[in-house]
Amino acid sequence: MTPAFATTTFDAYTVRADFPALHQAVHGSQPLVYLDNGATAQKPMAVIERLNAYYSQENSNIHRGVHYLSQQATEAYEAARTAVQHYIGAAHPHEVIITRGTTEAINLVAHSYARQHLRAGDEVMISAMEHHSNIVPWQLACEATGATLRVIPVTDAGELDYEAFRQGLSEKTKLVALVHISNALGTINPVEQVIADAHALGVPVLLDGAQALPHQRIDVQALDVDFYCFSSHKMFGPTGVGILYGKETLLEKMPPYQGGGDMIDVVTFEKTTYADLPHKFEAGTPHIAGGIGLGAAVAYLNDLDFDGLARHEHAVLTYATEQLTALGGIRFVGTAARKASVLSFLLDGAHPYDTGAILDRMGVAVRTGHHCTQPLMDRFGIPGTVRASFAMYNTREDVDRLVAGVAKAKAMLL
Repeated sequence: MTPAFATTTFDAYTVRADFPALHQAVHGSQPLVYLDNGATAQKPMAVIERLNAYYSQENSNIHRGVHYLSQQATEAYEAARTAVQHYIGAAHPHEVIITRGTTEAINLVAHSYARQHLRAGDEVMISAMEHHSNIVPWQLACEATGATLRVIPVTDAGELDYEAFRQGLSEKTKLVALVHISNALGTINPVEQVIADAHALGVPVLLDGAQALPHQRIDVQALDVDFYCFSSHKMFGPTGVGILYGKETLLEKMPPYQGGGDMIDVVTFEKTTYADLPHKFEAGTPHIAGGIGLGAAVAYLNDLDFDGLARHEHAVLTYATEQLTALGGIRFVGTAARKASVLSFLLDGAHPYDTGAILDRMGVAVRTGHHCTQPLMDRFGIPGTVRASFAMYNTREDVDRLVAGVAKAKAMLL
């Protein structure tokens, strides 16, 4: 056993047995090594079976029917909302808004909160490491209101320039929108400190938690965060579903994001009144199966030892960093002191797409490109990176296959 794994007790081999997609060959005979978890995670059988049960036994619309199937589906969907509430430590289930994903959750806040509060001369603060989904909605809100988008720089190590953040906070700042964990770098931002410093000036904070929830437990009340957004498919649940957590006091004052069915109280041609939280923000028929599937993913995660999981993922990241460093000719992009299990790198002299294509033919699935963080890539002066993003079911053997693939790419391309 390598030193990186010496103190880990988390059994990744038992966990990976729950994920059928991991046990297949690609390109004919190459056993799959799945290292693209930052884009989407694989699904355990518990989630797959729950989706099948909904579609085969409970399929019905929710909130609108008095018949048995509708009641069953409604109960399962709302039970999933309550499960998420407890999982993230929200005070009330109606603070949990079910969306189509992190992107829609951020857009909801940008439309229904920011556009109501921003005026010309105001500022929204984001960082240079944000995903496009946490850039473009704020650009649109600023364009619509005359406010200014202020960008917190990042250091050469890929860490938030905290002194620049502190100096940038002012009476003009009306919102801070920050990624919890960078999808491109793996940097874990000091969100507790950000929230405390922002709140000292009365500034609310939104956190993009899409990359955080698969790797750690959070408590939104302990964080005292105002808005927290994340996606089901990153945390081993179905695609097309996400969550916006918002403090009740803020959500109550926000107007609806979309109009339609299920978000209304009374509709007349003269005036419409809106439903109470959370339904005010959930217009139309939702992704019912996806919501129920998210509940199953939460139940699965609740049974895991997250302390052990974190130690295991750190060991995998450490081992991969050591082995690629020993290989030579590697430039790592993002070397923060606090990192989640994301390894972005370049093979010196090779385009990341070429490296990724060779890895793919060897059965190793990684992500190449700018990772929806083009401004961040511009900051480092590169077109993109090769990104290996690890999850709880990845093993030392997966890393060995990655390193062997990079070694082959090095021999072929350089």
